[in-house]
Amino acid sequence: MAGWYALVVVALMLAGFALARGRAQSVAGGNYAGMHSLPSYHGLYTASLAFIPALITFLVGSQIAGYLATQSALSALPNDIQSDILRQGAALREAVNIVRGGPVGAASAEVQSAAVNYASALSAGQWITLAVGVLAGLAGLSWGLSRVSMNFRARNAFEKLVHALLWICATIAVLTTVGIVFSVVGETYRFFFDPAIKGKPTVFEFLFGTEWNPQAAMRADQGDIQTAYGFLPLLTGTLLITVIAIAVAGPLGLFSAIYLAEYASPGVRAVAKPILEILAGIPTVVLGFFAALTVAPYIRGWGETFGLNVASESALAAGVVMGMMIIPFISSLSDDVINAVPQSLRDGSYAMGATKSETIRQVVLPAALPGIVSAFMLAISRAIGETMIVVMAAGLAANLTFNPLDAVTTITVQIKTILVGDQEFDSAKTLAAFALGFVLFFVTLVLNFIALKVVQKYREQYD
Repeated sequence: MAGWYALVVVALMLAGFALARGRAQSVAGGNYAGMHSLPSYHGLYTASLAFIPALITFLVGSQIAGYLATQSALSALPNDIQSDILRQGAALREAVNIVRGGPVGAASAEVQSAAVNYASALSAGQWITLAVGVLAGLAGLSWGLSRVSMNFRARNAFEKLVHALLWICATIAVLTTVGIVFSVVGETYRFFFDPAIKGKPTVFEFLFGTEWNPQAAMRADQGDIQTAYGFLPLLTGTLLITVIAIAVAGPLGLFSAIYLAEYASPGVRAVAKPILEILAGIPTVVLGFFAALTVAPYIRGWGETFGLNVASESALAAGVVMGMMIIPFISSLSDDVINAVPQSLRDGSYAMGATKSETIRQVVLPAALPGIVSAFMLAISRAIGETMIVVMAAGLAANLTFNPLDAVTTITVQIKTILVGDQEFDSAKTLAAFALGFVLFFVTLVLNFIALKVVQKYREQYD
């Protein structure tokens, strides 16, 4: 039904545009100089008036139709299922699955009856939504056609609609960020201060604890359950792998950017830059396979050659492959920043007798420093948030160590591990994931703040 609705709305928009533009041309009679707005703006304004009411009707009507369909399905279920939230949810999911083409044989008669009610109510709601949407679109189209005249400011009216659309998009983006922050903060507050949560640590024990084992915290007979939520092993593991990744990606990415921007011929650059950027499109799970099956065994064999005890899953293996993953972030952004440095600065340096390498070191790189710092900070944030490579190459062991040859884990990996499967959000083990997310958010916020200060301090203005 959504496809048919979209088709009808598009037809209304095209009809509104064509009719309004035709009427504007007819009203002008060829005297377009006497019109405030061109006929195309009258068409765009009328098409917008046909689209906006239809869109609002669809967004509101689909929600109402879904709610009414759910209530209709619930009415077909026995009272004992309706009174049990878990059974009610399972029955509704099964009924919806049947409506969407799932198997029917294993479903009970009550569930099948609920599916029939759900399908009929949903279909009726969708058809009503379609009818109301068409009427709303036609009303907007008629209103737009009635306003076509020589003096109507269609261009200004259409630009106001575009301005409102842009404002709505910006507001949604901001509110999404605010909603994410508040959701994480709320659950983090519950983790630390809700008296109904048993076995939760204090803020000090969480931030400075040296043991992370949420599974042990589920059983009080395995020791001090509060100390099982120590954050330090996760922080050290995250920083260790990130430092290794930047140590790999930083020089390779920056030097490749300098070569492509300053030394490479146009032919070499046209081939090398796209190939380098393809690395950013490789799925992280593929890189994780590469780290687990190729890099980690190689590092372990190399360590045994020198008599070192290397874990089968090590921070070094994960960091090296993660560094390979973030090379395009540093290389591509740094290349763009270096190319943005005005050629006049280079020419002035050459005129003073400086060589090409001296010009790059003393003129180009200092001028491009804010952009290069931004590229590094983006790469660091990407490395901190990576999960799959760490899971497959560094393991899940929360070891408090700075040895890159040991197995470690990161904050994001533990968040993933905690929230896998069906979880109840009323235990310290599950809520610990939100506390980790809040700390991770704070860490990345601090990194972005530092990068902003560096950019502001070293930013150069060019005429």
